[in-house]
Amino acid sequence: MQTRLKHTYEKCVTKYFVYKTGGETMDKVRIGVIGCGHIGKTHVERLSNKIANAEVTAVADYFSEAADAVAKQYGCKAFKTGEELINSDIVDAVLIASNDASHAGFVLESIKAGKRVFCEKPLATTPDECIQIMEAEQKAGKKLCQVGFMRRYDPGYTEIKSFIDSGKAGLPLMLHEKHRNMYQTGGDFKGEMAINAVCIHEIDISRWLTNDEYVSGQVIKVRQNRETDGDYPNPLMVLLKTKNGVVIDVEIQSSGAYAYDIQCEVITEKASIKLPDPPSCNYRMNIEAKMPLMSDWSQRFPGAYDIELQAWTDAVQAGRDEGPSAWDGYVAAVTAATLIKSIYSEKEENIELIEKPSVYR
Repeated sequence: MQTRLKHTYEKCVTKYFVYKTGGETMDKVRIGVIGCGHIGKTHVERLSNKIANAEVTAVADYFSEAADAVAKQYGCKAFKTGEELINSDIVDAVLIASNDASHAGFVLESIKAGKRVFCEKPLATTPDECIQIMEAEQKAGKKLCQVGFMRRYDPGYTEIKSFIDSGKAGLPLMLHEKHRNMYQTGGDFKGEMAINAVCIHEIDISRWLTNDEYVSGQVIKVRQNRETDGDYPNPLMVLLKTKNGVVIDVEIQSSGAYAYDIQCEVITEKASIKLPDPPSCNYRMNIEAKMPLMSDWSQRFPGAYDIELQAWTDAVQAGRDEGPSAWDGYVAAVTAATLIKSIYSEKEENIELIEKPSVYR
């Protein structure tokens, strides 16, 4: 599958990803980025140097010094607030990479301004805020928000999805997933964040792979890792069940793992489909066989982010929606809240969703 992964990535790159190497000039999408922390700066660099027809014209951050530094480096304007950036006439579309609690407010302001917005996960910190966002889009009469679930653009996952959707392997029966982190950034990481910030990707990608909705979820506590870098439960085992009877188990290790390691296996009626490891040099030396591993998400998923933001930029330019919607963000928020409830109840909990609004059908 490694060879097929390489070919899949090349096809994705050919479809979505065009380096800025000259040639015919097209109108660019003027993008304002809110949040100049690690992922925000990474996105500014990506949009500025890799994504075709994108131009970062504005940045904003709660810490004005951070915004000023990024603005100086990339030759754009620094705004004191995200709201000022959103309503500026030098911004066509907005990318939100600020702290989680601020996401909903900035998304709602962007929709109010009639501007397309890319919001890093989570869409919001509560299901109610997600519902407010969906109501705003329904009032606008169209989808304006894309949620940053970048795994849907990772070549390995897209290859699995294509294989399942082809029908050759039969129907999905079970998913086995693992999300292992070496460490967590920031000093306020809590047990609930293992669901909201770590497991949230598995919550979304499992729905996408199975094309199914959840009906219940449960968190099972296991023997704890003494290498955990804080006072929170680690690791955790998550169980999810879908309407069509697919059972998904997810191992979440928020810190203390041997590497940053993401694994997925889909068991179908006729096959076992595994997520390939990222291409790397396997070597044998000194009576050992070794395969280099990764330390964090920025090493594992740069290609997925590239493809994701190129697809979003293309969609903004064409005036159409793209990728995970506010509905997907809402389902992830409800599922996460239910799993957190299960941590305290120590039992399986039902996952209850509102009726899917027509704009997302």
